[in-house]
Amino acid sequence: MTTLEFAGDPLPLLPTTPTPPPGPVPATSGASLRDTLAQAHVSALRAQAALQELMLRTRPVAAPSPTAPAPAEEGAFKPLAHTPVTTLTPAQLAQLSAGDIAGVFGPAYDQGEANPDLRVAAGKPLVLTGVGHLTHTGLTATCDTTDLVEAAVQAAQVLALRLGLHLCLPDATFVQQHSGHAEGVAGGGLELSVVAAGLVPRPHVKVEAHFRGGGHVKDLVVAVHEKPGTPIGPEHGGTVPAWLGRQGATGERAMLSEFHLAHLAHGDQGIAFGPEFSRYTGTKATRLPGGGLLLVDRVLHLRGRRGELDGATYETEYDSPADSWYYADTANESMPNFVYMETSLQAALLMGYYLGPTLSTPDATMSLRNLGGTATVLREVDVRGKTIRQRSELVSTTILPGSSLQSFRYVLSCDGEPFYQGETLFGYFSDEALANQTGLDAGRSVPTWLAENPAPVRRLDVAARRADPSARLVARNKLALLDHVDVVDGGGRHGQGYLHSVRRIDPGEWFFARHFHLDPVIPGSLGVESVIQALQEWLLDSGLAADLRDPGFIVPVGAEFTWKYRGQFLPTDGETRLEAHIKDVRRAPGRVRVTADASLWKPGLRIYELTDLAVELRERGAQPW
Repeated sequence: MTTLEFAGDPLPLLPTTPTPPPGPVPATSGASLRDTLAQAHVSALRAQAALQELMLRTRPVAAPSPTAPAPAEEGAFKPLAHTPVTTLTPAQLAQLSAGDIAGVFGPAYDQGEANPDLRVAAGKPLVLTGVGHLTHTGLTATCDTTDLVEAAVQAAQVLALRLGLHLCLPDATFVQQHSGHAEGVAGGGLELSVVAAGLVPRPHVKVEAHFRGGGHVKDLVVAVHEKPGTPIGPEHGGTVPAWLGRQGATGERAMLSEFHLAHLAHGDQGIAFGPEFSRYTGTKATRLPGGGLLLVDRVLHLRGRRGELDGATYETEYDSPADSWYYADTANESMPNFVYMETSLQAALLMGYYLGPTLSTPDATMSLRNLGGTATVLREVDVRGKTIRQRSELVSTTILPGSSLQSFRYVLSCDGEPFYQGETLFGYFSDEALANQTGLDAGRSVPTWLAENPAPVRRLDVAARRADPSARLVARNKLALLDHVDVVDGGGRHGQGYLHSVRRIDPGEWFFARHFHLDPVIPGSLGVESVIQALQEWLLDSGLAADLRDPGFIVPVGAEFTWKYRGQFLPTDGETRLEAHIKDVRRAPGRVRVTADASLWKPGLRIYELTDLAVELRERGAQPW
């Protein structure tokens, strides 16, 4: 058996230049992780067969603050480019009709010589005479026609360009995928709204239009589609045509775009990664999460080759819009911990998979699972409205009977400065390997501390606090992961406090439809997030922060955190159970930090172990430790 090691000499952090030179990614200490990951294949996961894909059940969203922009709903389409342009004159519409997209919307929409025939009203008279109130969710327009459908189609084409849908393809035209249903009279003006937008199977927008004269068009779908014979994905062996990718945040040409990663999440894997991966389309296979849990956008560079499974390095980007749903739903001052984890882990896994560790066993059903890692926040940063750049290194790949293991190192940067780094291990497991799940305790059913040490508890009613619209520093909506926390004051392994919580698993929970397509499990990062929320509620209740003025939660800087996963929460598991042992409380002027060790159980089996997980509450402007 091959032994995996993360260890190595300390390596330099990511350079601050836009395109860093080849080189390794920094290692973190994580000694405990290194001692246990070599045994990961022994305690592989068990999956229940024949799970059906679950549909997303919508939930009410709290009303936004009157002074803040309305947050985007989880799963809402994220525009591929942004522009300050909110109205269009007749002259600008004529530019779009001539194919000058960047000349109207700005350099973020520029594709050079690509897409010469992508034009509003191509081959037809331009019936729009002006556009007002143009956003990524709709527009108003004036028009000179009695043809409701044609006016709606041209307005939808304008909106598709505003969303940047053309940036995914190199030589495309507009296609009217569904002509919609039209009734009534045009009347000289219209209001168009987006019903849905997406990138699979091709970039498209579904709209409805209401006209001033009382007419309407519904169920109209306009798509951007490549011309016949135009390549749109990597070729055999993973070769990517140089003109295929789109421009990244720094102006570099991306190797793979949002279009390819959307197909990896829930579309045609042959389009995503090349024809060798077509066999995985429509099957339970390795995928990225979808919807609001897809937290990586583009692959910029790869230094490595398919089939060479050690030593590759690559750079990815993730745009974090200021109106992202998770900023509205978290109790944190800025980005919640699960986004730190997900964007870094997703960037690591997707290129590890791209290099082909599963291609040697083409007939096996292989499921990807994260097995553990260690990560550290290097500096406090607000990434709202900014692009996160990640540089990752595939350290090693080990092929075992029925499974493969890949280890990675990574560093995330914003504005050219590193702010988060870590290392992690992923495993690819066949159905047979997954049948041997033993959890963290070699298959033994290990009780919680509270079960072994019965003690009076007091309950923190999180659901009641969340129900108060004026309550601050509480997770809401999609991130409402706890209903209550039971506290044993002075309890736990360290005698500083003990937290316990049980929550029923609803098979209709939103994240099962996102993570993963045809293979639904609760994201491990949301399990970690639930423990963070328990610690936050305890900290607020403890009185430790009573003297802080207008505080906010942050992910603590310099606090190395380690996680181990040896199992998964399935839709059919019934419940999750967590415990946390407070081990350290630190106070400084204007801030307080709490550190704990924690575990999570599925019925009968402990499957997550978290070490040195910390939360911090601090006043704005407080001096660092």
